[in-house]
Amino acid sequence: QVQFVESGGALVQPGGSLRLTCAASTSIFNTYHWGWYRQAPGKQRELVAAVVSTGKTTYADSVKDRFTISRDNAKNTVYLQMNSLKPEDTAVYYCNIYGRRTFSWGQGTQVTVSS
Repeated sequence: QVQFVESGGALVQPGGSLRLTCAASTSIFNTYHWGWYRQAPGKQRELVAAVVSTGKTTYADSVKDRFTISRDNAKNTVYLQMNSLKPEDTAVYYCNIYGRRTFSWGQGTQVTVSS
């Protein structure tokens, strides 16, 4: 089982930026594909962005050209750089494995975009 510690969420004004960080406890971090997911109040959890083991990335249409996912295999860490934030980006953000059955979810980090 892998555990996740997400951080970096905050209250930010529309148009602002945040960088989320996810530390994963696994010795084979570099072999996995990783994703950032989010869940807004009253909505289902959705995939926001993913980065596969080769470094190739994919994004939900709603965040394309605004968010950037990256990974640091030496630090077992996944990042999500979020720019031009919108109120509809408000959600709890989680990281987890991508492309296979997910591990248990961490506590996530709250992102609130509001003026």
